[in-house]
Amino acid sequence: MSAQRPEGRPPLPERVFTDAQFAPCAPCRHLALAEAEANAEYDWSKATDCRVLLRRHQASAECSARKPV
Repeated sequence: MSAQRPEGRPPLPERVFTDAQFAPCAPCRHLALAEAEANAEYDWSKATDCRVLLRRHQASAECSARKPV
């Protein structure tokens, strides 16, 4: 079964990091890129997983980036 965008729903915008928000570390960039790719493939479940993993990473001591504004 191929993934298709449901009719009537616009595609989700890609996550864009600006210097005003924070400077993402390598894992942050990786997860944001994975989310953007999942959105491009209309894989909403994978995109949600990426957002959850990104939030968990940012809440951990491993993240070297500041929290978003």
